Amino acid sequence: MGYQEAEAKKRALAESETCGEMQAEKDAAGVRRQVKDRLFRHLFTHDTEALLKLYNALNKTEYSDPSEMKIVTIEGAVYIVMKNDLAFIMAGTLSLYEHQSTMNGNLPVRFMIYLAEEYQKIIQSAKLSLYGSSRIVLPSPRCVVFYNGEEDVGGDAADEWEISLSEAFEGSAWGSDVEVKVHVLNINWGHNRELMEKCPLLGQYSQFVAIGRKYMAEGTEIREAYAKAIDYCIEHNILKRFFKDNKAEVLGMILEEFDAEKYERTIREEGKEMGALSVMIPLVRDGILTVSEAAQRMSMPEKAFRAAMAKES
Repeated sequence: MGYQEAEAKKRALAESETCGEMQAEKDAAGVRRQVKDRLFRHLFTHDTEALLKLYNALNKTEYSDPSEMKIVTIEGAVYIVMKNDLAFIMAGTLSLYEHQSTMNGNLPVRFMIYLAEEYQKIIQSAKLSLYGSSRIVLPSPRCVVFYNGEEDVGGDAADEWEISLSEAFEGSAWGSDVEVKVHVLNINWGHNRELMEKCPLLGQYSQFVAIGRKYMAEGTEIREAYAKAIDYCIEHNILKRFFKDNKAEVLGMILEEFDAEKYERTIREEGKEMGALSVMIPLVRDGILTVSEAAQRMSMPEKAFRAAMAKES
């Protein structure tokens, strides 16, 4: 085997877990495609005035005309589940917003892919050439995650924190020439009060989630818990009009989202192992790793690894 080919296989080994996660995302796509828009996305997509208030609150601006926003949300891409929640261009800024109930260390990687997709669309729609001598002017990116999970991932119940693409790079002691920073905002009820006050829709959404969780913590089944939460919100003027008009649809969104998240967690774990095996087995066959070394890296018995090799032969 040539040196270049061996090096390529070694690089593939280092990327095996990422490959597994991408395969898992593809496997989960069938479920994801059937899930209705998340409630967070639905609320802000259908209320551009509220979306503008959210933008103003985050950027300390005072724009008043929602028609100035150009919605550019990625509805579907080659990556299948690489679909962001909200994206729009306003005043020279490309804002990418995503809602998360569980944190993912690969969020900066995902935002990098989103940005590449968005900038490609901008360049193509303007019929510009990357090979021309004139510099192409692009909107500045703003990557924000609205987190309402129950894990204290930000440390000491933080209101906000930041995660960076460079944290994922190997051998980056000398720094990195590429960076993507993602700002994470804790939107659990009781956090980021000033933001909630400036964007009441976000505050009411946060309240609704907290109320639903309260009923679930008391032992109420998911459907009943959120049905009760919707009734409570209608009675107490929290997203009252929206819930009165869309109660059944909201319950459907919530239940399907619960099912999809559970399925994706399962399939992602399986996908990691499958993706890693698809890289490890060729490395053993090419003599780059021994069976013992490969099995150790996979954290599995040699016998099980040999059985997996036999299935691939």
